[in-house]
Amino acid sequence: MTDTSPAAVFAAVYVALYIGHSLGDHWVQSSCQAASKGQPGWSGRLACARHILSLTTTKGAVLAPVVLMLDLPLTLVGLVAGLFLDAASHYWADRRTTLARLAGRCGKAEFYSLGTADHPAAPTTAAGKPAAHLGTGAYALDQSWHILWLGIAALIIAAI
Repeated sequence: MTDTSPAAVFAAVYVALYIGHSLGDHWVQSSCQAASKGQPGWSGRLACARHILSLTTTKGAVLAPVVLMLDLPLTLVGLVAGLFLDAASHYWADRRTTLARLAGRCGKAEFYSLGTADHPAAPTTAAGKPAAHLGTGAYALDQSWHILWLGIAALIIAAI
């Protein structure tokens, strides 16, 4: 007997969306999309839209076998609403200036710049050049934003 309680459906959907997010945001996204999606104007908007399309397709491709194999009771309305909200929130953050402004308003501007030459404590090599680092504050805030919205999307998908 399959447990199709709302909590179990939420958990299964969330895990599938998280896996799809990780694949879509890191393996499927092209270098061109990653480099261009934050640029101003239509070229940046279109690069970001292409990334969101491939990302959402990846999430759907990962979610589909989970739904089918576990016989999850989802509705088309819940699925479309959840994936749309997730896609919209991802697009918003990946335009970059929006997330940077939010970080500034929340008192996280210094953390946002962590790992870049703009950070007041940016590490440098003995030659005074920027040193290698494991990541940036902007990336950490970006990913935590996406994970928040994955949870909201999974809740909508499971509950509607």
